[in-house]
Amino acid sequence: MTLNNPGRILALDLGARRIGLALSDELGVTAQGLPTLQRSTRQQDIDKLHRLAAQHKVKRVVVGHPVNMSGSKGPRAHQATQFANTLGKRLRLPVVLWDERLTTRQAQRVLKESGVGITKRAKAIDRMAAVLILQSYIDFLEVNQDTETDSSPRQNGMPFKGNVAPEPTLT
Repeated sequence: MTLNNPGRILALDLGARRIGLALSDELGVTAQGLPTLQRSTRQQDIDKLHRLAAQHKVKRVVVGHPVNMSGSKGPRAHQATQFANTLGKRLRLPVVLWDERLTTRQAQRVLKESGVGITKRAKAIDRMAAVLILQSYIDFLEVNQDTETDSSPRQNGMPFKGNVAPEPTLT
């Protein structure tokens, strides 16, 4: 796996009731939505994601990191970090936390402008948010492929060791 060809990437938009899912193509160029996963227990969610990752031969997972607009981390960001740590250990794959600020609002706008009705919009919002998270990550890889010399996963451009990126530092 290199930055030029990262393999399939799975993206997650973690919600309290649902997990939005998106998958890249094998070249890591485009993001497509997958059916949304209804939340159950953490272990059952991890098991379902493990099967999904194996089925699609995923090489890396991107988890939306819901930091506050100020960049501070609230309870949801810490929960996402814990989930990502657990998932990374189970999958034995790199897991990247990726800033998801405003993705839900952007997803709502895209769906509304596409003429999707309110009922269908509510069902599609998590999937669309996951697509936006993944496409943002893919675009980052594309822009930085000429400047990066290694294939180590990063959190919003910052290298990290282990399965999950550390909390980002503010500059």
